[in-house]
Amino acid sequence: MEGINAKYVSKKISKTRWRPVSSSSLQQPDIFATGSWDNEDNSISIWSIGENGVSSMGDEFEGDPQLLCEYKHNGDVLDLQFLDQDRIVTASSTGAVTIFRHHHNSQTLSVSQLWERAHHYPCNNAPCTGVVCNSPEIVTVGEDGRIMLFRADQEGVLRTIEKADSSAIHAVTFLRTTEILTVNSIGQLKLWDFRQPGNEPSQILSLGGASRTGDRVPLHCVDRHPNQQHIVATGGQDGMLCIWDVRQGNMPISLMEAHTSEMWEVHFHPSNPGHLFSCSEDGSLLHWETSSNTDTPSFLQGGRNTSIISRSAIAPTGGNQSLINAWLTGDSSKGHLETTHMLPSQMLSVNSLDVLGQCLVCGTDGEAIYVNRHVPI
Repeated sequence: MEGINAKYVSKKISKTRWRPVSSSSLQQPDIFATGSWDNEDNSISIWSIGENGVSSMGDEFEGDPQLLCEYKHNGDVLDLQFLDQDRIVTASSTGAVTIFRHHHNSQTLSVSQLWERAHHYPCNNAPCTGVVCNSPEIVTVGEDGRIMLFRADQEGVLRTIEKADSSAIHAVTFLRTTEILTVNSIGQLKLWDFRQPGNEPSQILSLGGASRTGDRVPLHCVDRHPNQQHIVATGGQDGMLCIWDVRQGNMPISLMEAHTSEMWEVHFHPSNPGHLFSCSEDGSLLHWETSSNTDTPSFLQGGRNTSIISRSAIAPTGGNQSLINAWLTGDSSKGHLETTHMLPSQMLSVNSLDVLGQCLVCGTDGEAIYVNRHVPI
């Protein structure tokens, strides 16, 4: 918990995201965005952890995040993703999808594109619950069971999968360039291939009886392993962390008791995927680490330079068993995984987290943002 800065912002924070940094540079992220929810007026905000918006890598500047600019947001911000260095896409409880542009010189935000009722019921708006970007493409999902495909700078909708789900879709991520994964309110994980013309998923995986209670448990979040696209992590209403191999069977490979309440987000570290982070309604933020005394390959054991050799992390199908990812055999009770609490104990929900380099940011219902710039990766 060393090195954590708390910033109280007078708004419940629903989403936090780092602005991407160039993968070729060793620069640490210094700009992040937040979205708020359940407030009289909601907004998206841009923050800096460097002096005056300029990155300061020395330890001499350890102050609070500084607000650079903000913009009123219509409805709750239910998801938020950077499209690129300048543009941010939000998903609203009103069903709208908005692209905001961050003007670095003037430190202002403006709306560059708006799809007002992207998600809707016949007579009403439906909340847009998730967004994922692979510039220039944007995919959104909603409580209306729709999947929408947009392209930045094009006004129209590229594609709609009208009845993708009969239940609410809660989150979406890219599996590959043309494939996405969605999770829904009845514990299903569905794969979709945009090259296929129909409205049917190419694969359905289900939590089924694997949940803590044996019931169908809503899944709230999903993330894909950055190097091995077939490995996926999900979290849901029962607080369990589930690891899936989409090549094998239709049930999770491993389940771990993570949180005592709903898990809202789960993220693999983008360059050190032996590290994973999850946050929950129970007020906790956990750092999961594959421990070094297992057969975990070295590229999953952390270390500052693992991003350089992460290409070797792609395990050949049926290949060397030592390359099979440690997450697939993960079991915290057997000592394969170590977990660390990243926040001082608090009662209110941790709604969102993001991690990039050695920097972690999270947002809470306690109207606070927490930033840690020295995550042990």
